[in-house]
Amino acid sequence: QVQLVESGGGLVQPGGSLRLSCAASGTFFDFYVMGWYREPRGKSRELVAFISPDGSVHIEESVKGRFTISKNSVDGSKSVTVDLQMNALKPEDTATYYCKAERPGAGGVYWGQGTQVTVSS
Repeated sequence: QVQLVESGGGLVQPGGSLRLSCAASGTFFDFYVMGWYREPRGKSRELVAFISPDGSVHIEESVKGRFTISKNSVDGSKSVTVDLQMNALKPEDTATYYCKAERPGAGGVYWGQGTQVTVSS
């Protein structure tokens, strides 16, 4: 079955950096949009960034210029790692970050368990 496992969260001071990684396995991800979302405590889950099957990237305005997303496929596309590099972190970036895999038009949507990012001095 499809599994998404996030790692790399933690506590960091304002201005610091973290790199989140999502290890996706269990299917061929050629046609999946791979994305990162975040959910601040008490707020709704929101999009951070995604990378399309053709490699095009979307970064939300709130993190543009600070966050980048990248994807690396192993074993064809049967195992994919999606990284979120977060620089110049701000306290408002504090949230649980989730990885998502979605195959548009095919109904396949999968979420990871989330990883906590806390930006605080």
